[in-house]
Amino acid sequence: MGLPGVLVMHSLTKKDMNFKNKVCIITGGALGIGRCLTREFASSGAKVIFIDNNKEAGEENLEYIKAKGGDATFYLGDISEETTLYNFSDNVIKKFGKIDYIINNACISRKGILSKCSYEDFNYVLKVGVTAPYMLAQLFMNNFNDKGSIVNICSTRAYMSQADTESYTAAKGGILALTHGLSVSLSDKVRVNSISPGWIDTGAYYDENYVPDYSESDTLQHPSGRVGDPKDIARVAMFLCHEDNGFINGENITIDGGMTKHMIYNADNGWTYDSSWRNN
Repeated sequence: MGLPGVLVMHSLTKKDMNFKNKVCIITGGALGIGRCLTREFASSGAKVIFIDNNKEAGEENLEYIKAKGGDATFYLGDISEETTLYNFSDNVIKKFGKIDYIINNACISRKGILSKCSYEDFNYVLKVGVTAPYMLAQLFMNNFNDKGSIVNICSTRAYMSQADTESYTAAKGGILALTHGLSVSLSDKVRVNSISPGWIDTGAYYDENYVPDYSESDTLQHPSGRVGDPKDIARVAMFLCHEDNGFINGENITIDGGMTKHMIYNADNGWTYDSSWRNN
């Protein structure tokens, strides 16, 4: 038994993560963390269905997965639109009948108050980042196989901020709250958890020739001694989906290399505070 208040993860290796024939929906799967998620689940045997509004990147990712022997389907669509969500869910249910996992990864930023983010832009971000995950849970709630799982990709931005990021921050705060709400409402149907990534370098999942270039202070800000990789998030998503971890429900797991626990001041570890944003 774990210590009170301590989340204990037993060691599951990639070999243990066998998702053969599991049906996994991933939103925003064309690029970035979403691209990594699609590839990792597919390489572990899952039938991956991903939706994105980037046609070129989505088709490129689909081709990559199939070339590696994975099973994937790409749907082109903007999940901020209600009709897209209904059409997408109808198509998936007709093709697969039942599903096992939904990973709500898609979100964008339209900046915030200093940039005068408009009413329309602010609400567009909320539609993508909060409304769509809610609606997908509703549309698929009666079509999960036993021991199904929803994983919402939240962010450390849900509880800390940079200036001028309110649209994204609000969406991430919303999906954090939505996670525990859905975990209770869907308690007899599916588990619902979230992951809050910190600084994750997604460059390699945009450009295959990408070479990271970090300063010493970039790495020293992380007690783990490095910036995060999308696979760090994929491994936790797979952990949360795995049926052996069925007692984890309504939980948010922060994956940030300890960055949000590290109190840092101006001039610490090569970090310098830039107050220029206050002049906006």
